[in-house]
Amino acid sequence: MSEPNFRYYLITNRKACAPRSLPQVVEEACRAGIGAVQLREKDLPDHDLYQLATEVREITARYNTHLFINGRPDIASAVGANGMHCRESGLSPSDIRKHWPDLSIGASVHSKEAAKRAEKEGADFLLFGPVFFTPSKARYGEPQGLEKLQAVVDAVQLPIFGVGGVRPDRVEPCLQSGAYGVAGISSIMAADSVRQKVDQWKSILNKL
Repeated sequence: MSEPNFRYYLITNRKACAPRSLPQVVEEACRAGIGAVQLREKDLPDHDLYQLATEVREITARYNTHLFINGRPDIASAVGANGMHCRESGLSPSDIRKHWPDLSIGASVHSKEAAKRAEKEGADFLLFGPVFFTPSKARYGEPQGLEKLQAVVDAVQLPIFGVGGVRPDRVEPCLQSGAYGVAGISSIMAADSVRQKVDQWKSILNKL
């Protein structure tokens, strides 16, 4: 995969969507123009995850939206997804390249050293965070901040997406720190109007 042609990386959370279904919200986001979706439903049993991935892939294919599956290259390959997303503590990008060479690879990193390692192992782009405070990551410690984001950007040649507490008003500082784009969950997943929220991100990033 060359430089990503998306600037906002939508990460799913079916619990944030409730009472709407995850496929319904994903379709609304894709119809509104979102460029990439990461299916991240780590607590689902294999069969249920496969079924959901199949449904989400049908939706993303309809709108030419990139689909990445979190942590499961086997399911990503089986449903025809564009790629998979590596957790820092999971399968490495080099493992994926060896067995699933056609998949594009995103990787989560939390340090400059991890970013260098992921780049060396063949990742196509990185998620770094949490940049700002976010309740879902509070138990892991303090947010990383913009200085560490910039340090990671300076350490590697890969596109970096800032993630974690990135509200619309925090996008510009991330971009000024060298981020290629941003990623998020609740901003769109929990939005009352998915289209309005996607339009807001588009107006800020110029491209989704």
